[in-house]
Amino acid sequence: MSVEEHKKEAPKSVSCMILTVSDTRTLVTDKSGTIMKEMLVEAGFKVAAHRIVKDDYTSIQEQIRYADLDKNIEALLINGGTGITFRDTTYEAVSSMLDKDLPGFGEIFRYLSFEKDIGSAAMLSRAIAGVRGETAVFSTPGSSGAVKLAMKELIIPELAHVIREINKDK
Repeated sequence: MSVEEHKKEAPKSVSCMILTVSDTRTLVTDKSGTIMKEMLVEAGFKVAAHRIVKDDYTSIQEQIRYADLDKNIEALLINGGTGITFRDTTYEAVSSMLDKDLPGFGEIFRYLSFEKDIGSAAMLSRAIAGVRGETAVFSTPGSSGAVKLAMKELIIPELAHVIREINKDK
């Protein structure tokens, strides 16, 4: 079966949770989370929840568990906390909880960031994606430019296909 045939079998809509990792943002000031939400809705996807969590390993993992256990959430989209400062724990929290890793997401995201946006600074990004249980998980940097790039070039075009693949053997 070709990729196009797979995509034809993909669901028309996916129910998503947006999680912004930040010590300072609120739902009112969450520009990147709002961009994610707007782009998902524009693409015909549902936003079941939008939350903010401090950049804390345990708190991030609690939200990943919540999304995985909530059968109304098929995909968790995380932004923020993917850098290399001491406070940035999103990558560690996410990577330790994935059942399946999608290394191509981070690789392609960094390549696109290098080519289209920030040059060699792209190597500092620790964007990651994978599957936890039956939930797709995508984690991007928190900048609005990074979120727009990831959403437009990677997440929106493949989200329904990823959900189809997760669910095809059910």
